[in-house]
Amino acid sequence: MKKYIYIKLASLVVFSMVTISCSDDFVDRPVEYSIDSENYFNSKADYENALIGAYDLLHSTFINVLMGEIASDNTYAGGNGPNDVPGYQSVDDMIHTKNNVQIKQLWDWMFAGVQRANYILEFKDKTDFEGKNQIIAQARFLRAYYHFELVKWFGGIPMNGDKRFVPGDEKSVARSSVSEVYASIEADLIFASQNLSVAATQKGRATSGSALALLGKAYLYQEKYTEAANTFETLIATGNYHLVQTADLTAEQISQGLTPFGSIFEDAGENGPESVFEVQYTDVEGGNYGQLQYIEGNVAVGFAGPNAYEGPVFADGNNFNLPTPKIVSAFENGDTRKEVTILDMVSWIAANPGTSYNKQHEDTGYFNRKYIPRKRSANAAGDVKLTSPNNYRAIRYADVLLMAAEANIKKSPSDISKAQDYLDMVRDRAFGDESHRVVVSYQAILDERRVELAGEGHRFFDLVRTGKAAQEIDGFVEGKNNLFPIPDEEIKFSNGKWEQNPNY
Repeated sequence: MKKYIYIKLASLVVFSMVTISCSDDFVDRPVEYSIDSENYFNSKADYENALIGAYDLLHSTFINVLMGEIASDNTYAGGNGPNDVPGYQSVDDMIHTKNNVQIKQLWDWMFAGVQRANYILEFKDKTDFEGKNQIIAQARFLRAYYHFELVKWFGGIPMNGDKRFVPGDEKSVARSSVSEVYASIEADLIFASQNLSVAATQKGRATSGSALALLGKAYLYQEKYTEAANTFETLIATGNYHLVQTADLTAEQISQGLTPFGSIFEDAGENGPESVFEVQYTDVEGGNYGQLQYIEGNVAVGFAGPNAYEGPVFADGNNFNLPTPKIVSAFENGDTRKEVTILDMVSWIAANPGTSYNKQHEDTGYFNRKYIPRKRSANAAGDVKLTSPNNYRAIRYADVLLMAAEANIKKSPSDISKAQDYLDMVRDRAFGDESHRVVVSYQAILDERRVELAGEGHRFFDLVRTGKAAQEIDGFVEGKNNLFPIPDEEIKFSNGKWEQNPNY
C-alpha cells in the first residue's frame, strides 16, 4: 500500500521479518523473530505499522487475478512458449496438480495475509488509544478478504481464530468446513461494516462500503440470496458510489476520446466514484522474479503486456493472459466496453503505423487492454514488466449492481423490477443509450457479468458457482476442478491432518 499508505521502509522491515517468516507455510521450519511479539503493540504507531503490513499482502493478489482469468474461458495462458511458467500453462489446460508452483504461491501469500491480520487481532486488547476500533475493523476486513480468496480457490481451510499459526499447528489444527470459513468471513465483515468509516481515511483503506460489498458477495457465493440482496440494497441506498458517467470525465479525458467505461482503467480513473475497493500499486520500487510477493507494482499487468512492444500508449510485457476469440465475440455491436477490454493488435497497428510486437505462444492478436502496461513515468524504478502502477479495481460498483440484480432475481420471492433496474443501469452506460436494454433474466445477468468484468479475474468463479464451468471451460472436470488442490507440501507437513481436495 505504499502508494497512499506510506511509512519509511526501515520501520517496517523488522515487522515484516516476523510476519513473513512464520506465515508462509504451517510447517516445522526455523523461525526468525526480530522482535518479541509480547513486547510489540505498545502504541498506536505499532498497530498502524502492523496494519500496513496486513494491507501489503494485497499486492500479491495479482496472482489471483491473473490465474483466475487463465483458468476461465476468457483467456489463454500465452507466455513466451508452452513451458513458460508451467503452473499457468497447466491451469489453462485444467491439468494442474497438487505440486503446481503458482497454486502454492497463491496459498502461501493469502495465508500470509491472514497471518498478518491475526497478528493484530491476537493483541487487539493490549493497548488502548483513540481510533483503535478503526484499525481492528480494517484488520478484520482484510482477514475476511484473504479468507474469501482462500475459500473460493481451495474450499475449507485451516483457521486459528484470532491467533497466528505457529510451527506445529499444521499437525493439530484441522481444515474448517466451507460453511465455517464463510461464518468467520460474515462475522468479520458485519463488524467491519458497522465500525469502518464511510469515506476512506487514505486512498486504498477499507470502508464500510467495501465491507458491505464483500459481505454481499460472500452471501451470494453461498446462495443466501435474500441476505445478499438486503446487503447490496443497504450499500446502494447510501448513494456513496455511482457508475462513472460522461459528467465525471475531465476535459483532458474527453479530448483523449475516453468513454466513461474506458476512463476507469487509466491512471486518472483510479479510486474513482465507481471504486468500492481498490488495491493500490506503484512503480517507484523495483523487484525481481524470485520475490514477486514483495513487489509494489502490479505484476499481472506486466505479465499480460505484448512482448517486445514498440509503439504509443502501451509498454512491453510477457505475453500472458491472452483474450480468446470466444470472449471477443461475446460483445454486442455498439458496446463501448469492447475496445476498452480488448486491444485488437491488427486494428491498433493499422491505426498507428510503425507499431510492432513479438507474436509468441498462443498469440490471438488480442490483449487484455484493461490491465496491460502503459508507458511509465520518468521516475519509475525497476523492470517495466514487474512494476506497473496500475491499480486493481477489486470491487467496482458495476459488479455490485450486477450481483444485486442476481440476488434479487434468485431470492424468494424475486424482485424482478429491481433486478431489471440494476441491469439497465449497467447496459445503459455500456451503450450510451437506453435502446439496448434487454428483458432481465438470470442468464442475461450472467452474460452481462461476463462482458462487464472480462479481464478482472471473476469469470472462472462465476462459472463454478453457477454450475456452468464444465460446459464452458475445455478440460474442466465437474467434482474436481471446482476447487484447486491443497499444495502437496502442506498436506505432507500436516501428517494427514488435512485431507486433499477430491480427485487430486
